[in-house]
Amino acid sequence: MKTLWKALCAAAMVGMTMLSAQAEEKTITVGTMSWEDLTPITGITKKVLEDAGYTVKVVDFSEWGIAYAALSKGDIQILASQTDYVAQDYWNKNKKRLEKISPVSHGLYQAIAVPNYVTIDSTDQLNDNADKFGGKIVGIEPGSGLMRDAANAVKEYGLKLQLVEGSTAAMTAALKSAVDRKEWIAVTIWEPSWMMQKYPVKFLKDPKGIFPPPQSYYWIGKKGFSADYPHAREVIASVYVPLADITAINGAVSDGKKMDEAVKDWTDAHADLLKRWENIKSE
Repeated sequence: MKTLWKALCAAAMVGMTMLSAQAEEKTITVGTMSWEDLTPITGITKKVLEDAGYTVKVVDFSEWGIAYAALSKGDIQILASQTDYVAQDYWNKNKKRLEKISPVSHGLYQAIAVPNYVTIDSTDQLNDNADKFGGKIVGIEPGSGLMRDAANAVKEYGLKLQLVEGSTAAMTAALKSAVDRKEWIAVTIWEPSWMMQKYPVKFLKDPKGIFPPPQSYYWIGKKGFSADYPHAREVIASVYVPLADITAINGAVSDGKKMDEAVKDWTDAHADLLKRWENIKSE
């Protein structure tokens, strides 16, 4: 009788553990940077996971260091990030506690750009036309990876133009004003960005290779995520959002839509694709 009782207790404990694990598997906390490229990726993946039966909570971050620390501690379970250049330092610092889950997009590029009507095509031509650019390159927020690379470009090319720190909003306003007047302007900018879609601009060639090549976006997780959430991992790995689609979503936002509305419009328009992503079978 004691043996039977022990067996029943053991079975009950196993059952409770399995139920607990199953309940845990259906709740995922996702981190995201509040940026125009990562917000659509996060929103689309959230929709796919929810349709596949998961409860998804999204936590916004403003700095890579804080986001990576939260992921390493387990405060969030997955995060979309570029690990090769933009967030390389944070990935290298924490990668022993993390894992790559899958690529989710590709093609991020950032460098110095000018309007299409400007008659130069390469960064090393800036000095000869410094006066036409007002002696400056209009930058964005200090501390960003793009500004770090732009500062390196100024040094390596021996540019006589001043790299002006500011904000994305101020750079956008300056770009719009210059384009409206057909004036020359050099700015730090990136793709995907609605600005690349809305304004007639071109990246300057970078013969010294100062700016990184096109980068990939990955879903990364706390180490062990794929083992603990095998089905969620398969669902996440099925999601891929082309760069042009990210740009289009942000174009809709710049035209007045809320990000949630623009993401919903995209997912509604790609319902058949999402069904294929969501219908990954568990082993």
